Amino acid sequence: MKAYLFLTFAILSELLGTSMLKASDGFTKLYPSIATVISFGLAFYLLSLSLQHIPLGTAYAIWSGAGTAITAIVGVVIWKETVSVTTVAGILLIIAGVVILNLKVASQSG
Repeated sequence: MKAYLFLTFAILSELLGTSMLKASDGFTKLYPSIATVISFGLAFYLLSLSLQHIPLGTAYAIWSGAGTAITAIVGVVIWKETVSVTTVAGILLIIAGVVILNLKVASQSG
């Protein structure tokens, strides 16, 4: 259970890092640039801790899938990026893939 907590915080750190990457304006703004590096460093560290108990494929699929889907939503809500049917379909497919992968893992461990 602790491993999934590490994974959750890894995802949140990656989301912050991605948002700060956008705010850094190509690493031309100091504080968002520093926040980007720290956030991604923390995200990878927390991901590595989660890998002590979660299989690599599962952890990475959750981390990257959730990060991608939520980052797309953050892009629309915070950065006012446009959303299209393909964007929504892509996000839903990512979420479905993560759910299916987790169902497979849960059925193998039970």
